[in-house]
Amino acid sequence: MPKLLPSKLPHVGTTIFTEMSALAQQCQAINLGQGFPDYPPPDALIQAVSDAMRQGHNQYAPMAGMPVLREAIASKVQTQHGQVYESRSEITVTAGATEALMSSFLALAHPGDEILLIDPAYDLYAPSIRLAGASAVRIPMQAPETNRPAFRLDWNRVENAITSKTRMLVLNFPHNPTGLTLKSEDLDALETILSKHPILLLSDEAYEHIVFDGQSHLSPVTRPSLADRTILISSFGKTFHATGWKVGYCCAPADITAEIRKVHQFTVFSVSTPMQAGIARHLRESDTLSELSGFYQKKRDRLVSGLQETVLRPLHSEGTFFLLVDTRALGPGLEKKLAVRLTRDVGVASIPVSAFYAEPGNPASNHGLLRLCFAKLDATLDQALERLHSIRSGLAG
Repeated sequence: MPKLLPSKLPHVGTTIFTEMSALAQQCQAINLGQGFPDYPPPDALIQAVSDAMRQGHNQYAPMAGMPVLREAIASKVQTQHGQVYESRSEITVTAGATEALMSSFLALAHPGDEILLIDPAYDLYAPSIRLAGASAVRIPMQAPETNRPAFRLDWNRVENAITSKTRMLVLNFPHNPTGLTLKSEDLDALETILSKHPILLLSDEAYEHIVFDGQSHLSPVTRPSLADRTILISSFGKTFHATGWKVGYCCAPADITAEIRKVHQFTVFSVSTPMQAGIARHLRESDTLSELSGFYQKKRDRLVSGLQETVLRPLHSEGTFFLLVDTRALGPGLEKKLAVRLTRDVGVASIPVSAFYAEPGNPASNHGLLRLCFAKLDATLDQALERLHSIRSGLAG
């Protein structure tokens, strides 16, 4: 047998999401860990995809995506953000936001480049950057404190991390896992910083339609000085409760898009044709996007209200379908150990926030926080809350 080649990702194993979902299934626990709904996509969307199949949309789609969907995306983005993208040369339909991210890193990063990540960061970013031959430079948010029970992004830290090697800054707002959203003053700070530095901006906006308390999602592309260097990425799977469909998109200036498409065409070539046709029709004929924030805010509030009767303290979530809970009342311990015990002993699976840091086992990455997903049926949330009510101090031990 030939000797195995050295691993390109020697420190990467099974993701925490796969691990906790498998444990949840093994323990017959309620899975509030991995971010997927337990309810179907809209009936009208399912019908639109089914109709597309019957109408013969079953062969390869154009590499960049079906024109009808790219035009629908252009219209959506212009309505939402005021930014005009040319559908033929500046919009690409991808195999989920995941492929858009990977294709962007592979196309735009080079060996020796540095790419800035905001910690806690979605665990896909760093391995993708490494595969592109670049290095991830991680900038920690300020963790919650007693007098400030929320994460905070310090833009001075971001600017201080930029060097001559910096190629790109990655933002993810609404933010997974903290639920933070960008405010106007954040975009002001970002504009000021990037006016001094010729770097790219990748904006992962998978949760763009899930923001709460009367807020509107603010994308960097709403600022012209940022739009001309931004790769905007989003996900129809998250938007339409169809994570298994893996349909996303990427918007960027034409010269950037051309490079991303070079990788995209040799990675997946094209994306599911009937799903593209169905999504395009659904975007034209329905108004479900405007209903998403209210739909998920009711679920957030239901979970927050129920947690008031437990020893878990919810942190405020401004967006996404995730809620962080402070578990320090249960005693000290690594977050993953607590998440495992919560799954086995209580029957509710969660995700340790430490998994979103470079060194999950480092005490500095552990702030006593777990992430819960509330993209679940009300009955599922109520059943989970009933189990969480049984928690007593000492579980973390």
